[in-house]
Amino acid sequence: MDWRSLRIVAFDTETTGLNPYDGDRVMEFAAVELFLTAEGQVRDVRAHDWLINPGIPIPPKVVQLTGITDDAVSGQPPFEKRAAELVGLLAGAICIAHNFPFDRGFIAEELRRLGRAWPDPLAEIDTVDLSMKVFPQAQSHKLGDLAKRLGVTLEGAHRATNDAEACGRCFVEMTRREHAPTDLHGLLDWADALGEPPPNGVIGRGKDGVLCFTSGPYAGEPVERHPLHMHWMLMAVERVGKGWRPRFPESLRRWCERFLKVRGAGRARQGGKGGGADEWGLDSNALPLPEARAPGGLNG
Repeated sequence: MDWRSLRIVAFDTETTGLNPYDGDRVMEFAAVELFLTAEGQVRDVRAHDWLINPGIPIPPKVVQLTGITDDAVSGQPPFEKRAAELVGLLAGAICIAHNFPFDRGFIAEELRRLGRAWPDPLAEIDTVDLSMKVFPQAQSHKLGDLAKRLGVTLEGAHRATNDAEACGRCFVEMTRREHAPTDLHGLLDWADALGEPPPNGVIGRGKDGVLCFTSGPYAGEPVERHPLHMHWMLMAVERVGKGWRPRFPESLRRWCERFLKVRGAGRARQGGKGGGADEWGLDSNALPLPEARAPGGLNG
């Protein structure tokens, strides 16, 4: 499947702070759908941008950074009024974000408050990871610096629509420059990105579309709740004759590695932090560590 013919959605959020688990909320969401030619050039874009009433005051530093004020959002609908449309945009798309775990963490937490799950797109690609892959010697991988290196225009940074479109165009330009594979699975390997789990019957989608274990002690439960079990799957071996081999196929182990990396599921939630994003640990959007279970009978 040629990924260039699929729906590509670059998205961004503006938020009242850095920690979705400590009361900070989404105040703007933007998604830009990019449509490519057969040669991989952007032929059209379709922008979606919503101011959202976060239900809490916007701190002065955030107002200064984004230009979004309490007055600007006071008459806007809350997140719950936008949730269905937002999920529809992300579901089934190749989703791109700059520092994906940060934006995903906020959206997933907003959805959790509504009793809804993250929609699990066709692919999740982080342009921060791609920037480090394509420009390993660069001192900065901020979106503005990446855009300059690639000749992508970014005007009005720290507004979600502008950042989302620049992020999407940076992704397309990096795939072009690096001659990335054109088939979807090749793209996921090249970008070290998260896609659909391999069809081997261990992990699949539940009735609501959420990724769940299909066998073992957590059968029917969302994989995101059990990062320790996924770590075990990476290391588990079984005896074959006089030797040992991995208990799970390589394709599944690679998928689990990517899931833990992209979702940051190997660490507990961060508490409140001060200062910059590096202090807060933006790559850590994990759920609390689960209670340990005995490893016996892990395949059911």
